[in-house]
Amino acid sequence: MKAGKCGLIMAAAQFLAVVFFIKTSVAQERPGLVLTLDKAISIALDQNRDVLIANQDRYKAEAQIAEARSGAFPQLSFSAQYMRNIKLPVIFLPANSPPFNPTSSTISFAIGSNNSYQGGLALTQALYSRQVGVALDIADTYKDLSEAGYESARQNVVLQVKKAFYGVLLMHKLVEANRQGLEVVKANYENVQALYKHGQAAEFDLLRAEVQVANTEPTVISMENNLVLAVNGLKSLLSIPLDSNIIVRGDFTFEDVPTQVPDDGARSALRRNPGLQQLAFQETMLDKNISIEQSGYFPSIYAFGAYQWQSQDNTFQFGNYLWAKIMNVGVTMSWNIFDGLRTPARVEQARVELKKVRYTRLKAEEGLTIQIQSAMLKMSEAKRRIEGQEKNIEQAKRAVAISETRFKSGVGTQLELLDAQVAMTLAQTNYAQAIYDYLVAKADWDYAVGREK
Repeated sequence: MKAGKCGLIMAAAQFLAVVFFIKTSVAQERPGLVLTLDKAISIALDQNRDVLIANQDRYKAEAQIAEARSGAFPQLSFSAQYMRNIKLPVIFLPANSPPFNPTSSTISFAIGSNNSYQGGLALTQALYSRQVGVALDIADTYKDLSEAGYESARQNVVLQVKKAFYGVLLMHKLVEANRQGLEVVKANYENVQALYKHGQAAEFDLLRAEVQVANTEPTVISMENNLVLAVNGLKSLLSIPLDSNIIVRGDFTFEDVPTQVPDDGARSALRRNPGLQQLAFQETMLDKNISIEQSGYFPSIYAFGAYQWQSQDNTFQFGNYLWAKIMNVGVTMSWNIFDGLRTPARVEQARVELKKVRYTRLKAEEGLTIQIQSAMLKMSEAKRRIEGQEKNIEQAKRAVAISETRFKSGVGTQLELLDAQVAMTLAQTNYAQAIYDYLVAKADWDYAVGREK
């Protein structure tokens, strides 16, 4: 009875596995985009949303530079006005003011027309303004900041693509290892079933073999599902539709890094890391911002000129209008002698902001040093694990082969065979995980020192 129940469990599990395998095979057989690591990075740098957003900041910086420069150029404006006088303006003539008002009372005279027209051009040019000059410097620095931000976004996307790509390769290895384990336990089940039919194996051995297959198949399905999720994560980074088919190809192998490479990278990290570059440019901008706030202590001098046309008439015969022309030029100076201590307060705030960014940069430099050391230690640890697991895999394969031979000849037990297979799957999993950890640590190190490859 127990054997029958286990048989039903086995049949159901096998059916699910076959259905999932068929769906996976069909998906894999569809023609799709073949992705190597370099191609994946190239696509991401062209299509990733974060990179596109950072690129827009570069265009914004160009526009801000043009805006800052506008303050140094002449400003020319045109204005026009029409006014309808509901009540005409008047002038008052005081009493006893011959010959205009010989009477003893003040009188008034309406002046102008019901319709008044005015137009003119006004020109201003900054002759001296500390704020305009510093604004130009800040705009140039902001451009450098946006370039550093764009480079930081690029390198961060490269890091994420590397990790996602390596994650897909890792899941391929884990799926392969677990499928191999499933094949072994299925072969063992078939062997025990044949022996049981001939009375050469106990019912317990058959039940144990059935349960082992039933327990292994869900693990394979779980690994295959994780592979699908890993592939979708990579598609998302590359801004590729999730329903598209991609084929990931790459060497999931360990390549040792020469000793001098990490040393050279660590020495140049403070200069090449895009995050530190951003903080350095931000520090420069805030330093110049102090000068902008200090401009309140200094005068501003502008030259100006104006040319106006004025006329008043009620006939609407514009060709016959008498237009008065007015033209003037001059220089104006404004100097805020006392603003209620607003300027020194704003200068102090600017200095505080500068100190905050400076401390942030120093903290980031210390954190970067720790990050580089951590990545190098993880690379070294993973390297030792890889070397150890390579030997374990060979030994595990030999153990499986020996236990199979012993069991078939009646010398060994099924437990030995199952334990050997579990050990081999675990060794393959640990080996793949060690390679993945090394590649991820190497990617973290590349990002920390400002290298894309």
